[in-house]
Amino acid sequence: MRILVTGSNGQLGNELKQLSTNGHEFLFTDFIELDITQQIMIDSVCKEFAPHQIINCAAYTNVDRAETDSDAAFALNADGPELLALGAKKCGARLIHISTDYVFNGKNYKPYTESDIPEPAGVYARSKAAGEEKVMQANPQSLIIRTSWLYSAYGHNFVKTIRKAGASHGQLKVVSDQIGSPTWGHDLAVATLKLAEMGNESGIVHFSNNGVCSWYDFALAIVEFSGIHTHVYPTDTVGYPLPSPRPYYSVLNKNKYESITKSNIPHWRQSLKKCIKILDEQS
Repeated sequence: MRILVTGSNGQLGNELKQLSTNGHEFLFTDFIELDITQQIMIDSVCKEFAPHQIINCAAYTNVDRAETDSDAAFALNADGPELLALGAKKCGARLIHISTDYVFNGKNYKPYTESDIPEPAGVYARSKAAGEEKVMQANPQSLIIRTSWLYSAYGHNFVKTIRKAGASHGQLKVVSDQIGSPTWGHDLAVATLKLAEMGNESGIVHFSNNGVCSWYDFALAIVEFSGIHTHVYPTDTVGYPLPSPRPYYSVLNKNKYESITKSNIPHWRQSLKKCIKILDEQS
């Protein structure tokens, strides 16, 4: 199977690179090789490589900057995915598009299912929700994978931020009233390839690691597993204001993924330990 990956220098793209020796033929592209907002580039790469699957990891991910940079956020998160969906349709490929828990407003009281209606708050969230809608309108055979709280040994993420801050500060304050499920990029990459290999799934599917925690709980575990001697204190969202609103509760229901793949999802603490071991080996 030939798999085209866009945005391959990000967290998920780099994790997919680590799995690229599994027998499939991969073409990893980033902005220079394939700007997903340019249909001519999409069509050219698709014509030359003739992919069976296109995994779109390209995205505008700076949640707070998006509030004052909405044109760029919508271009990358909504217009680009639509063009990829059209390009995939032309060349007979299936688009696998990565989306986010942020499409929900976070006011739920139980894990969100794929059929729950998105109610995005903030520019980033609205751009990602618009991307989902445009992808499915352009090409209903596409597959959208929603995930949450992504981290890995690559790029910038919460785990790296807490490790760095914890090593240089005697105490940290982390919000304790936002609840979700951390997702290790490696596990998401494995899940994405598993769905790619199945070949015929379309629509929306949720994937994150199992288990639920707050950012404060997550930070405590990061400090513990990293052997960092610092005190982590809880605070609330009001005490830590940011430009863009965050969902208070964005746990994703993964029953559909587990049912269609017949596989179990690791708990977030188990996966965090593995990621931190890799980070320790890199340092």
